[in-house]
Amino acid sequence: MAVSLDGADEIGHDGFRGVHGSFHRTLAALKEARHLGLETQVNTTVTRRNLGQLEKIARLVADNGAKLWSVFFLVVTGRALLTDDLQAEEYESVFARLLSISLDAPFDVKTTEAQHYRRYIARLRQPNGANSHQSTIRRQIGINDGKGLVFVSHTGDICPSGFLPLAAGNVRRDSLVEIYRNAPLFLTLRDENQLEGKCGKCEYRKICGGSRARAYAITGNYLAEDPRCIYQPALALAST
Repeated sequence: MAVSLDGADEIGHDGFRGVHGSFHRTLAALKEARHLGLETQVNTTVTRRNLGQLEKIARLVADNGAKLWSVFFLVVTGRALLTDDLQAEEYESVFARLLSISLDAPFDVKTTEAQHYRRYIARLRQPNGANSHQSTIRRQIGINDGKGLVFVSHTGDICPSGFLPLAAGNVRRDSLVEIYRNAPLFLTLRDENQLEGKCGKCEYRKICGGSRARAYAITGNYLAEDPRCIYQPALALAST
């Protein structure tokens, strides 16, 4: 069972969710699930509102016996506000904090729409860095919008992800398998050589590739470089 927890207290969570009492109901649900022996995961969206509460939220995840902390990084689509998003430098700081939490946590940590977290950890595994974090990103390597991921909307539209609202077909008239395997949109997204800007020159593009959803939300171009990544690729520097 998955529940959302976007703040470490009633003010933070209820303020973000807009429903009074939802914080206490969420904790009650986790407690009841634990009593029943049902495994749980906690979903948290990282925003400017809860940036300073991540460690406290992680403690709540641990205290309530959750098996997985699924950390979502904001994509400015739907009702999301650009003012709630972090700056690229803040993403790097959050990556360091998540990694620190994951080393001792009694639960797994999974990120969504933070493909460059894989780049962050991969650099630590280089000869001059730590090499003990492989399991943190192993199951997520290479997965991206439209690559190992497909989303069907409530109206049947087949999209690369729930955060990239571009439809390649509709399950009411098209084969989901055929669209995923052969639709031009999906084929383009799976070809890292199509990436533009520094993402296209990055030596980590096969394991990262940047968030295609975030690129589209902010620039209108789903092949553009991820606007929330500070890394300067070695290939890009070599060509300047």
